[in-house]
Amino acid sequence: MFNTRLHRARKAAGLSLRDLGERVGVSHASIKKYEDGDAMPSSDILLHLARALQVRTEYFFRPAPVVLEGIEYRKRSSLPKKRLDAITHEVLDQIERRIELENLFPKSPVKSFAPVEEVNDQMTSMDQIEDVADRVRSAWNLGFDPIPDLIDVLETNGIRVFMIEADTENKFDGLAARVSGMPIVVVGRYWPGDRQRFTLAHELGHLMLEGRLAQDLDEEKACNRFAGAFLFPRESVRQELGGHRNAIELKELGLLKEEFGLSMAGILYRARDLDIISHAYREDQAKLFRIKGWFRKEPGQDYPAEKAHIFEQLVFHALAEDYIGESKAAELMNMPLQQFRRVRSMEGGDAAPNK
Repeated sequence: MFNTRLHRARKAAGLSLRDLGERVGVSHASIKKYEDGDAMPSSDILLHLARALQVRTEYFFRPAPVVLEGIEYRKRSSLPKKRLDAITHEVLDQIERRIELENLFPKSPVKSFAPVEEVNDQMTSMDQIEDVADRVRSAWNLGFDPIPDLIDVLETNGIRVFMIEADTENKFDGLAARVSGMPIVVVGRYWPGDRQRFTLAHELGHLMLEGRLAQDLDEEKACNRFAGAFLFPRESVRQELGGHRNAIELKELGLLKEEFGLSMAGILYRARDLDIISHAYREDQAKLFRIKGWFRKEPGQDYPAEKAHIFEQLVFHALAEDYIGESKAAELMNMPLQQFRRVRSMEGGDAAPNK
């Protein structure tokens, strides 16, 4: 599988055959032979390839590469192909390390995902989506309180969540796919927490509503409704805002955002969807948000970003049970052995985010 991995890494780096050959010190024809499987590089060339492509040499010799099924990029059309290739490579690298780690356990450490039962087979109105969100919360024993750690909730229920170094770019708004039937969701590591959470809840909506929407219901809008209802359930909205409001103070929206992890704009949508405020008032507020630039950056502090810690926990679980040694653990964590040893001994703080 060396040739497949080399090709994937070169595409992710945005390099042509000639570009990579020049960086490594071989001809473009030699690179093509490596990618076609007609030749194998020497150990020295292999090291140069790894450095040029910014991967570990172990990357080239992992088991068969995974295949993303039903991949969906939100806002895909605005992303350059080179950026899409880089994102896909980063995602696949994380997934492969995650699957390799999980396969080291005698019994899978993560449960399989299953849609929640008692959900209507056919939904004909947006209001029914509120019921679905409530049933998912009930099945997962979440009650109606805020969800402080959404990634942990999704992981606990069989949805693998990965974070990539997407910074705060607006052209990438999330990715959803399956690997061997296993649902995965990808968000940017450095996005504001409310953006991460809405994307995660939106993709959960796709999983829960799949095949259940009437043809005249827009799936994206339905998943947006599900996301809002899952993060800020109607019972909580009515408890916090009351049954009817003529207006909602900006600071009040900020406090609710801080509590439930849903954007201020999203809270206004919730209030409108539940007829607590009028459509006209919501539209007036939307205009104000546009004028003030609050659709890009809402006033006040950003909601804290979510933390993806399941992978690291599994690494140290496997290490404690002697399923792996330090060298393998460092490889899975994608860091040098000495750095991993500092992390393991908690020198200078907790483990750094896995990349």
